[in-house]
Amino acid sequence: MTPAPRHHLLWLTEAAWTRLQAQSQDSREQAVLARWRQMRWPVVVRRAEADAGADELCAGIALPPDAQGNKPRLALRVQRAEVAASHAPYLLRDIAAARLHGLPQGWQAGMDALHQQMQAAGIALAVFGSLSWQAITAQAYVRSSSDIDLLFAPDSQAQLAQGLQLLARQAAMLPLDGEIVFPDGAAVSWKEWQQVMSKETKSDARVMVKRPAAVALEPVAQLLAALAAREGQACVV
Repeated sequence: MTPAPRHHLLWLTEAAWTRLQAQSQDSREQAVLARWRQMRWPVVVRRAEADAGADELCAGIALPPDAQGNKPRLALRVQRAEVAASHAPYLLRDIAAARLHGLPQGWQAGMDALHQQMQAAGIALAVFGSLSWQAITAQAYVRSSSDIDLLFAPDSQAQLAQGLQLLARQAAMLPLDGEIVFPDGAAVSWKEWQQVMSKETKSDARVMVKRPAAVALEPVAQLLAALAAREGQACVV
């Protein structure tokens, strides 16, 4: 069975919340689960653990940073049958339009500009991490030291190059971070990709690739071939 995509949002059934609360032996964790259940907030898909069953989804909850800047997280496992609804990560355009409270100075204008530039290029960016959690829960996740984590899924090598150029330009004004997501679900840090591709010798270059159930070094050429194949299929259609 195909693993659920990382960063996707899952809304759980009442039965799932009941089971998770009953299994927890930690009072603080139980309080978090009760709060999430009461507010009907989603959990987020994380990388599948090696011993996860075929019908199990590995998910998690991230809490707002505490006074020391620590970011507590709860690791959960749910059955596919316990998922009431799911949704891809929210788009930057939607979060920018929401005009969230408590963002660092300059972020809103920068996000608006980035969205407009990407829209003009026909590129949609999705958001995960602290900014996404703040948009979902209205709690204070984002700090001046936070990153804006973005998912960029290019349709072609030309769009990949254009999107990276726009991200690099806006990264001079915003704390941008995140991943390129290739057609087969492989995710690569866009900063690492840029660093590798800026080198003169890159025919045998490799990058760290995150997949739904594994992390490994993979050849750049293999990822570009998958993108070229996707582009070719689109042209045939």
